[in-house]
Amino acid sequence: MIATDDAVEIEAERLFGSLMHVECDPRGRTWNLDTCREIAPLTLEINRLKKEQGAVILAHSYVEPEIIYGVADFRGDSYFLSMKAKEARAKVIVFAGVVFMAETAKILSPAAKVVVPDRQSGCSLADSLNGDDLRKLKSLYPDATVVCYINSTADVKAESDVCVTSGNVYHIVEHLPAKRILFVPDRLMGQNLRDELKRRGVQKEIITSDGTCMVHDEFGPGDIALARERYPGLKVVAHPECTPEVAAASDFVGSTGAMMKYVKTTGAPYYLMLTECGLVGRLQVESPEKAFIGGCRLCPYMKLNSLEKIRDALKSPRPDQIITIPEEIRLKAARCIERMFELAPTD
Repeated sequence: MIATDDAVEIEAERLFGSLMHVECDPRGRTWNLDTCREIAPLTLEINRLKKEQGAVILAHSYVEPEIIYGVADFRGDSYFLSMKAKEARAKVIVFAGVVFMAETAKILSPAAKVVVPDRQSGCSLADSLNGDDLRKLKSLYPDATVVCYINSTADVKAESDVCVTSGNVYHIVEHLPAKRILFVPDRLMGQNLRDELKRRGVQKEIITSDGTCMVHDEFGPGDIALARERYPGLKVVAHPECTPEVAAASDFVGSTGAMMKYVKTTGAPYYLMLTECGLVGRLQVESPEKAFIGGCRLCPYMKLNSLEKIRDALKSPRPDQIITIPEEIRLKAARCIERMFELAPTD
């Protein structure tokens, strides 16, 4: 079905209402009515296909703004999207993010067909450790409770006792009865976890593997010092995947969702967001009155997602785009994730 000129114009105006605020665009685009008219036929086609197939599209905050505001049913961070995957009951789930997120959706929604726009959308954290690696680590620390960050593969989740996100890691680990924790795969988040638990007076031994996020481990305290000199009153907002030095020098450290909430509910003349640039684009749309200075970094994996790939994955997904997980691994990983839902704070 070919969209009529009137339908395209209405869709272009809808898109422009959100995208006009996006200044942090990785492709250097200026979002005006003409650029919105160019993508409107594609968003109309995707939304039609989605309705016909009983599909939902989950989009992480780091993907392109035209995906988030053009076709996504739910947008947010890993924990929020994990919950939505669990609740979706959809026939088809398209996960615009990275592969480990789509695996999580399949773990929680085994009856759904889960597809990824680009199978190469990996993650430096998830790819740093596999199930065999974790089994070797577990043999060295047999008395440790294994806590995996959600940025991990299905086989790592299957070998872990409980999964956590950047939003609930401190609460969950603090309340685990074990004194020795094997935390994988993020070394920097593990260091921040040690520091935060010490600040809270909680005695735990935190052992980590050596993975890091290729976006967040690039920030340094020098970036913050220079920005504070140039922008008086600046608020610095960082992710716990950053180094402990960056976390200590920031005004707020939290998950993607918590970072958004902090910016929306605080007042400052400027904000420096030490995270992926997609989040800045979302904030420019949803809090256009806020002022952001440079500092964000691009995730090349997240940017592999596109409207064209989403359309193709809906119309005729290739075998490599369809997520499959052996049932034995899926069941073990599901228990690990369900344990997170049980232990996560309810507020």
